[in-house]
Amino acid sequence: MAPGTFLWHGRPLAFAGLAALLLAGCGSEAPERAPQAAATSGEARKLALAVVPDMKPLSAEITTRDLAEARARINGTLVALDVRAGDMVRKGQRIGLVTDARLGFEASAMAAQVGAADAERARAEAELARVQYLYDNKVYAKARLEQAQAMARAAGAQARAAGAQAQASASMGAQGAIFAPAAGRVLRADVPAGSVVAAGMPVASITAGPLILKLALPETLAGTVRAGSAVTLEEPGSGSRQGAITQVYPAVSGGVLRADATMPGLSADLIGKRVSVLVAVGERPALVVPRRFITTRFGMDYVTLRQRDGTTASVTVQTAPLADAGSVEILSGVGAGDTLLASAPPSATR
Repeated sequence: MAPGTFLWHGRPLAFAGLAALLLAGCGSEAPERAPQAAATSGEARKLALAVVPDMKPLSAEITTRDLAEARARINGTLVALDVRAGDMVRKGQRIGLVTDARLGFEASAMAAQVGAADAERARAEAELARVQYLYDNKVYAKARLEQAQAMARAAGAQARAAGAQAQASASMGAQGAIFAPAAGRVLRADVPAGSVVAAGMPVASITAGPLILKLALPETLAGTVRAGSAVTLEEPGSGSRQGAITQVYPAVSGGVLRADATMPGLSADLIGKRVSVLVAVGERPALVVPRRFITTRFGMDYVTLRQRDGTTASVTVQTAPLADAGSVEILSGVGAGDTLLASAPPSATR
């Protein structure tokens, strides 16, 4: 029997085999190391900083470019308001009526004055005709004729003035009709019939012009937001919409800068609704990758990283959305210079 050989149940056994058998009999297991996967041939992208718009979350209000007010033109009582909030009206449509009982009395007084002035004019014209006849027959002097002519002219002027005043009083009564100043949707019509109104008091508000977003910006953004800056509206269940600022008002009130933005697809159902938007206030560097490089599992975002030794690792990253729905920004987890794979089975964690 060779050296290093032992008998086991009457059979020769090498020393190495005996050691393995003893270890197995003791129930011990050798630790295994999880192998890393080799790099796959999927699409690769080397991360580099790119310049993207710096989007700031702000609040905006859905409204129209103009807001028209239907106002009472005379003092009196609102006897009828024929529209309600939500109704559509056309420009020049009569929507209400204001009356004043005093206008009736004034009209009666004006009619009486017109009658008196007409009677005085008729008397003066008759007197002029009589004086003219006597003058022609050498009874009155020319001075008496000129006096009668002046009195006739004055009576005629008084009659015309009284008629003009009567017409003005009648037109004042017609001023009680309230007309829609623009075509659009009635936003507010909350003055009940029977209310006493004053001249110039609004009784209804009407939208006018296209739908826009009115933004309230901090005054610190006065130098960074300008006409043409991108605006993104995020609506749950509807995705995102892209628009742009069309006007920045050249005044700051109470630390707030006002601006208007246009955006297609806005709904006119809820004028005055406040929404959250993202406004481009400049540019900044960022790590931007297409969404196909991001894998989401159990609410966590992962990327497949190609390491220096050629193996891959699944790395947890923090991402943020961008205006471009097909790309995301990586905030942490990887850095510039790292290489990501679009499709590689995750096998190790960094």
